[in-house]
Amino acid sequence: MDFSWSEDQLELKKAVIDFAGRELNEDVIHRDKNCTFSMDLWKKCAGFGLHGLPFPEEYNGLGSDLLTTMLAMEGLGHGCKDSGLIFSINAQMWSVQMPIFNYGTAAQKSRYLSKLCNGEWIGAHGMSEPDSGSDAFSMGTTARLDGDHYILNGTKTFVTNASVADVFIVFAVLEQRKGFWGVTAFILEKGFPGFRIGKEIEKMGLKTAPMAELIFEDCRVPVENLLGKEGNGASIFNDSMECERGFILASYIGSMERQLEACLKQAKGRKQYRQPIGKFQAIANKLVDMKVRMETARLILYKGAWMRQTTGKAGVDAAIAKLYLSESWVKSCLDAIQIHGGYGFTTEYELERDMRDSVGSTLYSGTSEIQKNIIAQYLGL
Repeated sequence: MDFSWSEDQLELKKAVIDFAGRELNEDVIHRDKNCTFSMDLWKKCAGFGLHGLPFPEEYNGLGSDLLTTMLAMEGLGHGCKDSGLIFSINAQMWSVQMPIFNYGTAAQKSRYLSKLCNGEWIGAHGMSEPDSGSDAFSMGTTARLDGDHYILNGTKTFVTNASVADVFIVFAVLEQRKGFWGVTAFILEKGFPGFRIGKEIEKMGLKTAPMAELIFEDCRVPVENLLGKEGNGASIFNDSMECERGFILASYIGSMERQLEACLKQAKGRKQYRQPIGKFQAIANKLVDMKVRMETARLILYKGAWMRQTTGKAGVDAAIAKLYLSESWVKSCLDAIQIHGGYGFTTEYELERDMRDSVGSTLYSGTSEIQKNIIAQYLGL
């Protein structure tokens, strides 16, 4: 494994940091308070090329390899303080664009992937249901073939980007008696008959990333919108989830670095008892812990990307990355607040928003407990 970077890769990371810091942070406190998704910022990110980083140029992508993509997303987290916007981009990239790229027909890639990469369309992914939770394949949404259409009935919940999306990847069971083997993936478009967006879901954090339910009432989906083959939905979902859990938190490496820089400035500049607070072991130890977590998480992330890039699989490495990075981000947010004292608790310093946003990382793309189950399985337990 060689994680050294070329001059072009480092220049890309710097360009992303500069772009994000210059273009994406205006009024983020107000947008977070009002749960506002910014279409303008979404299009700016797409125009820069962020949405299409790991996808071929023929689909309006940049054609970057996975390690370069991780470095660029790390830069995005360093420069952009809007974790909700970053989360929305990642949710589309890994759980909508990637399965279409890996499993879609040439016509599907041409129709959907190009528009998703250039920001013309927004994508959402519907798997979770009100009663299924972590048991994702225990779903109640059904599909049946009716001539040249599939008829879908059911509900999906916790769907990121739902209220602003144009295209959706949705999973349903063709024959319920088949269970796992009947799960099938479909590509839906906004406006399909029998398909509507349900209630908005208010969240603790990531408030600039909209979330809502999807409702299917005899929804008619053309047969050409079948993604992959009938009964192949579980494989498609598992593959896309490996990408998502392995790479969706890459931006938090950059966020941890930005946060550490702010804490070091605080520790060196703020004085108590006639000396900088960084001279106190209690504060210094927190800063050391933040540094160690960040560097360890970075190497775990890069290894997962390297494994996926070289072997096509990163099962246990993706789970380890998701588990360690999410838990580390929460701990570092808590340390940052403590280092800033009462100021860290205020909205103005923006650390409380990092804290709220960080909690979600231990839940989405599989909870920390689910990641431990996956790792245990690889250990033969």
